[in-house]
Amino acid sequence: MITTLEPADIHPPFAPYSHGVVVPAGQKLIFCSGQLGIAADASVPTDCASQARLCFDNIAAILREAGLGLEHIVRINAYVSGREHLAAYMGVRNGLFAAPFPASTLMIVSGFARPEFVVEIEAVAAGPA
Repeated sequence: MITTLEPADIHPPFAPYSHGVVVPAGQKLIFCSGQLGIAADASVPTDCASQARLCFDNIAAILREAGLGLEHIVRINAYVSGREHLAAYMGVRNGLFAAPFPASTLMIVSGFARPEFVVEIEAVAAGPA
């Protein structure tokens, strides 16, 4: 079980995430490359929420290969291509995670390798070795 770090002398998180996460000794770590909102058939939905769900579905598939699930994620780095995508991304993320929340960063970037992508998500997970 992870331990979250929430110092009382700094501003609390703006959303459901943790300022820090401690991974216990002996856990295996899985580092997922940034995942885009593209399905196995190469289709790309036009809206951010659908792309974010695909990103997390892809991350879940990677973690399954290691015997883990989304509940093992300890760190999320997410990137959206505009401020208008923040709420849609956060709605998907917030619906997938419960306390203890992973550490998380969300950034607005100028774009991705292909113009149809509006979100990219990378994750780090920790679980039983």
